[in-house]
Amino acid sequence: MARLNSPEELEKFRQELLSRRDPGAPCISVCAGAGCVASGADAVIAAFKAEIEKEGLAAKVDTKGTGCPGFCERGPVVVIYPEEICYLQVTAEDVPEIVSQTIKANKVVERLLYQDPVTGERAVRESDIPFYKNQKRTLLCSNIKIDSKSIDDYLSIGGYSALSKALFTMSDVAVLEEVKKSNLRGRGGAGFPAGRKWEGSRNAPEPVKYVIVNADEGDPGAFMDRALLEGNPHSILEGLILGGYAIGAQEGYIYVRQEYPLAVKNIHLAIEQAQAYGFLGEKILGSRFSFKVIVHQGAGAFVCGESTALMTALEGRVGEPRPKYTRSNIKGLWERPSVLNNVETWANVPLIVNNGADWFTQIGTDGSKGTKIFSLVGKITNTGLVEVPMGITLRDIIYNIGGGIPNGKRFKAVQTGGPSGGCIPEEKLDLTVGFDELTKAGSMMGSGGMIVMDEDTCMVDVARYFTEFLTDESCGKCVPCREGLRQMNRILTNITRGEGKSGDLEILEELAETAMDASLCALGKSAPNPFLSTLRYFRDEYEAHIKEKRCPSLSCKSLIAYCIDPDRCQACMICLRKCPAGAIDGGKKTIHVIDQEKCTNCGTCFEVCPSRFGAVKKISGEPVPPAVPQEERNIIRKSKINE
Repeated sequence: MARLNSPEELEKFRQELLSRRDPGAPCISVCAGAGCVASGADAVIAAFKAEIEKEGLAAKVDTKGTGCPGFCERGPVVVIYPEEICYLQVTAEDVPEIVSQTIKANKVVERLLYQDPVTGERAVRESDIPFYKNQKRTLLCSNIKIDSKSIDDYLSIGGYSALSKALFTMSDVAVLEEVKKSNLRGRGGAGFPAGRKWEGSRNAPEPVKYVIVNADEGDPGAFMDRALLEGNPHSILEGLILGGYAIGAQEGYIYVRQEYPLAVKNIHLAIEQAQAYGFLGEKILGSRFSFKVIVHQGAGAFVCGESTALMTALEGRVGEPRPKYTRSNIKGLWERPSVLNNVETWANVPLIVNNGADWFTQIGTDGSKGTKIFSLVGKITNTGLVEVPMGITLRDIIYNIGGGIPNGKRFKAVQTGGPSGGCIPEEKLDLTVGFDELTKAGSMMGSGGMIVMDEDTCMVDVARYFTEFLTDESCGKCVPCREGLRQMNRILTNITRGEGKSGDLEILEELAETAMDASLCALGKSAPNPFLSTLRYFRDEYEAHIKEKRCPSLSCKSLIAYCIDPDRCQACMICLRKCPAGAIDGGKKTIHVIDQEKCTNCGTCFEVCPSRFGAVKKISGEPVPPAVPQEERNIIRKSKINE
């Protein structure tokens, strides 16, 4: 790698890279994100390289491992350019057929294409698949096109051109003003305008300033930041350097959780490559601006996603929040002005500098501009990462992109904003996605987690689960969070066990109000959201649990029981053999019954009973029907045989 010392050298090198590549030659892109790797992507990549070599096509066909394109439900994903042929759930055994049919014979392997579950039609191109067709991908679109470990691939799609433009055609103030004009709001939680935050640091009198990437993504089910760091680390790095230039910082940090080994590996490699090419270090591209980046691996504490706790951890101390008498963009890391934004926010900066604020503001709503990446998980047909324009409705995300609720179940709620977010019910499905709109509905944007729930989900138990998670993750520094959440979790647990009592809801509301008003940091202040939002929209479920000792969703283990309908039981003995507690009595010609004293409510019998029989019933809030005596069970069975 040769250092590039001017914009002219950068552009000349970019053209050389493009000249080496035949745009009409086949390029096999295989998702090498963590999800697809877990499904066997490494074996698929190795198989492609071996098969291409075997067929003597190595000089004509490029094979690369790329970042996550989002359709995690159907990985490993393979896209073949320039035709953009998309194959899903590819295995190493499929590779010889793909090479012989698609690469050599220019034919499509039908069985590996996406098939619409309703119409049965197959989509050949990636952009024709409904999951992708209904998105607007400005950040994720590059993931499947470039080798995540190659700076040359990033340069070939225009990488570091925004940095070159800023350093040689824009002043630092001009870059700051462009970000302010774009109304880019932080994608990590509160949605504070990035430009205003940057301006505060720039105007602070302290000469030493810092810019920081918050990649401490700890929300259950969230993996947006991980996918960007793994798939296109240079985009975050370029955004960070631009931020440093805009506010006058010469040092940046990337705080990434240790549980993301691939992301950590790729960002370290990206920094090494950027230094070798002259995008980091002294006098970047021959300019007067110098900048360095340090990677810090977090120990996995959820609270370190909070700005002051993260900075405390960067300083080498226990990651605990501290009072914000002065904002961290004025006094942050080592009491110096520090701009902290999350991964997705930084990745947007090069696009804004290159394309202009007017381009960015064309997307979205009045208060929320651009696109947002969500991790769409839970009771949804198409799980994965989706990038959508601000202003899209929840209904469009869940049904047009997510494919709706599987198994014919009814949609019940969607939780947005991570464990501190709120649950939005069915009647709010046409709510537009934006920072302010979600907050008004009792939830929040957060970093972008979106967990879909169906009719079988107990909302009281959902509140209990997230409150328990936040109780465990509380640093314990302040009483309202440490003790308040613990008591909320205790009461919610009792309610799900059928031990709730009159007055519990009032106590929970009082604890929630105290935590929101008096907690030191955003974790404690937002922690009551799961309870408050579920109480707001699903109060009847709370009352059923407390007053009737009944779980309407038939979900809470302590409030349900299983029994076998003698009229439906076919004595197939499947449940009898599978019951781990030995609680089922019966035989080949004898109707089965469940011994309630032995039953542990594990639900195995319910799961294994053939759907065509549907003999095992789940009940709540009503007495279990008395077991049929042995003699009568035999009589019933004989009568069924005679029929």
